[in-house]
Amino acid sequence: MSQPLNIALVTGGYSGEAVISYKSAITIFNHLDKSRFNVFVIDVTASGWYHKVGDEQVSLVDKNDFSITVDGKKVTFDCVFIGMHGTPGEDGKLQGYFDVLGLPYTACSAATSAITFNKRYTVAVAAFAGIHVAKSVHLFKHQPIDANNIQLKLPVFVKPNNGGSSIGMSKVSKQEDLGSAIEKAFKEDSQVLVEEMITGREFTIGVFKHKGEIITMPMTEVKADADMEFFDFVAKYQGKSTEITPAVASEEVYKKVSDAAKKIYAVFNCGGVIRIDFIYNEEKNEPFMLEINTIPGQSDASIVPQQVRAMNWKLEDFYAALIDQALADHQAK
Repeated sequence: MSQPLNIALVTGGYSGEAVISYKSAITIFNHLDKSRFNVFVIDVTASGWYHKVGDEQVSLVDKNDFSITVDGKKVTFDCVFIGMHGTPGEDGKLQGYFDVLGLPYTACSAATSAITFNKRYTVAVAAFAGIHVAKSVHLFKHQPIDANNIQLKLPVFVKPNNGGSSIGMSKVSKQEDLGSAIEKAFKEDSQVLVEEMITGREFTIGVFKHKGEIITMPMTEVKADADMEFFDFVAKYQGKSTEITPAVASEEVYKKVSDAAKKIYAVFNCGGVIRIDFIYNEEKNEPFMLEINTIPGQSDASIVPQQVRAMNWKLEDFYAALIDQALADHQAK
């Protein structure tokens, strides 16, 4: 039997999403097959990068070669499992670092991660590729902004342009509320996206590559609770929404969402598992892409683990498949 591979499970991060990263890392760690993998948790924080055992940061990471010392011996890694939401794990910065070191990782490339982390650039590329997206306006903090000059049909969503988890996001139905919503979003980011609301059912679908083939997972329908106007941070992470996996929908709806998801994965040259959010507009009978989450949540209750179970896969097999694909893609370069 071959020796277990050394896997660095990278978590933490420099943003407010670190709290979600730690939850994801627990699930990933618990479901990585320890007969195949020696798993080392690497906690990336603003104060330093640490090898973490339990809740204790036991030693610093040598950033020169991304190695650690365990019991007096140097440990290097065969593959990196990125379980970090927000910067620097979801925006391409870490991926660029690992590329320089020649380390394979279970995520999109540095270029893809950087583009998809920017919501406006994501929808622009998707639209160019023929994917349906909402009309939007891209705002920058350093430029003068007059909310009255934003020519979009209300209601609109106002959200920080970079990142996920819907922190800083607002739904605006009245013109007079637009300015304060923009200010709120600018507290989270120097760029803001104002986007027309597409009405319809909200679906989200996981996509990954397995043995070279792009696979779509059973999609989930997301319904915010009656007291929630939309699927925001509270709805996502504080149980204020209902998630139906697999979604109850016609074969036509499933096929259109799945086909669009596969096309997006291919167009953006994605890697690892991603999750794509859609609104299915029944008037046009088409799915509209909202955004791409290149490192979706992996807590036990998160949507991707739900969809893995709906595929009748075990998380152990799924995470092993992501590592195997990362290694195969790296060898093919």
